[in-house]
Amino acid sequence: MMISVENIEKKYGEVKALRGVSLDVKEGELFGLIGPDGAGKTSLIRILVTLLKPDAGSATVNQLDVVDDFRKLRKQLGYMPGRFSLYPDLSVEENMNFFATVFGTTIEENYDLVKDIYQQIEPFKERLAGRLSGGMKQKLALSCALIHAPKVLILDEPTTGVDAVSRKEFWEMLKRLQKMGITIFVSTPYMDEANLCDRVALIQDGNILTIDTPEKVTQSFAHKLWAIRSDNMYLCIHHLREHPEAESVFGFGEYLHVTWKNQEMQAEEMMNYLTGLGHTNVEVKETEPGIEDVFMDLMQKHDS
Repeated sequence: MMISVENIEKKYGEVKALRGVSLDVKEGELFGLIGPDGAGKTSLIRILVTLLKPDAGSATVNQLDVVDDFRKLRKQLGYMPGRFSLYPDLSVEENMNFFATVFGTTIEENYDLVKDIYQQIEPFKERLAGRLSGGMKQKLALSCALIHAPKVLILDEPTTGVDAVSRKEFWEMLKRLQKMGITIFVSTPYMDEANLCDRVALIQDGNILTIDTPEKVTQSFAHKLWAIRSDNMYLCIHHLREHPEAESVFGFGEYLHVTWKNQEMQAEEMMNYLTGLGHTNVEVKETEPGIEDVFMDLMQKHDS
């Protein structure tokens, strides 16, 4: 395994950020750590990149221990933190040269590795990094993380705060890097990005809820799922949650996703229930679950 995590725990005072987390990442895999803010993603990533020590448990990256072998390990890691951490008062080219020098290499030596990404910002190489757009900062940070040809690339919420087009471009870049043999470990709060990974771990409140391929995660959803809406969505969610057979009711875009204790519940019964309470333009249809549906379901089970 390229990354191996065994029963990692981390506390900040009385707050338990990680509660016995275990996972493995295969060589050449694009692995996603999926969860909301405060779930423990950044704590785990900082442990993997040797910036934090775990309180308990162990972790290795490329068979190097994150505590005992941290000096050797840092040379093999590419790390892109969640917040833009390059030097805003240096130009694009100066940032690239600085990070290459820190790792004892040059831009020219590993240019083929970053070429596809760096070429997009090279026309602005004299511009100060602090004056780049969000998407350009993202490309520069990724180029700097790759300039020393790391074996493992670890990214903490790399697409947070960038536009949809830049998000799509970024994942396309990650797929190209994966084809070059780089193992990629990426965290994200965006559930839709889970489908772009080979395997994912869903994390909440410092606990891993499940680990599998995105397809198998969604297949694990054991309920019939309904998408429901009416002209008054605020009252609709309230009335559905009041129903004695309602198991879960969550908002998903323009619909509510609903599961019932009685799996034989029919669309007509739901329609009659809501229209009887004064709802108009009621729509009820069966729908396929996504990663977010599974996450909410697992979270409910874990909390109960």
